[in-house]
Amino acid sequence: MPDRPLAYHITFGTYGTRLHGDTRGTVHRSMNQPGDPIIGRDDKWQAIEKNLLRFEPVILTQPQRSEIETALPGIAERGGWSLHITAAQPDHVHVLLSTEHDPQAARKVLKRWLGQAVSIKWPLAPEQSWWSEGGSVKWVWDEGYFQNVFEYIRKQRALPWV
Repeated sequence: MPDRPLAYHITFGTYGTRLHGDTRGTVHRSMNQPGDPIIGRDDKWQAIEKNLLRFEPVILTQPQRSEIETALPGIAERGGWSLHITAAQPDHVHVLLSTEHDPQAARKVLKRWLGQAVSIKWPLAPEQSWWSEGGSVKWVWDEGYFQNVFEYIRKQRALPWV
């Protein structure tokens, strides 16, 4: 096995669109070890989190999704990462990239720079954010998994992949 993954599948959500207790299931940072259960539907927990939101959830429009997909190659170049593919959905973003840097740190910087880029056309209030906290980083070790992730992301793109 290589000493570093071929790539990282990074996913992060938009602000307020995936709260604990959601029927889709979530992971809580205090229960995020292999084998820990996924948090299922919990109406009370979801209501508590909804009441804690500081502003309305962010649902990306088609123009915003297209802008994100257009901006990410330049952001990846700025970060020194190799971008393989990206897709923006109304409530989350997928990125498949390779980097020699810590992938958690790359995700954090990517979200900050992407938020700044999108805010040029669609400014947010100073206390607002485009993105939820955290996100997912999955390590892609082999070519078969890489191709599966690539195709999964390609099918979700707002813009055609060229």
